[in-house]
Amino acid sequence: MLPDEQASPEQIEILRRMTPAQRWRAAHNLYWTMRRHKAAYLQSIHPDWSPQQVSDEVKRIFMNARS
Repeated sequence: MLPDEQASPEQIEILRRMTPAQRWRAAHNLYWTMRRHKAAYLQSIHPDWSPQQVSDEVKRIFMNARS
């Protein structure tokens, strides 16, 4: 992990105050936001792709993602 990727003490405190349901919702929202961003990026670099092609590629990318 890069130094600027580490959570600040303030961020850690906010996360600790959240309920598990709130943390789940935040993670869920982040996941779907990143899928929308990836789809928009793919559409921008492949304007000739159909919405289905973009969707299929987003699915493929996220299925093969590693952390």
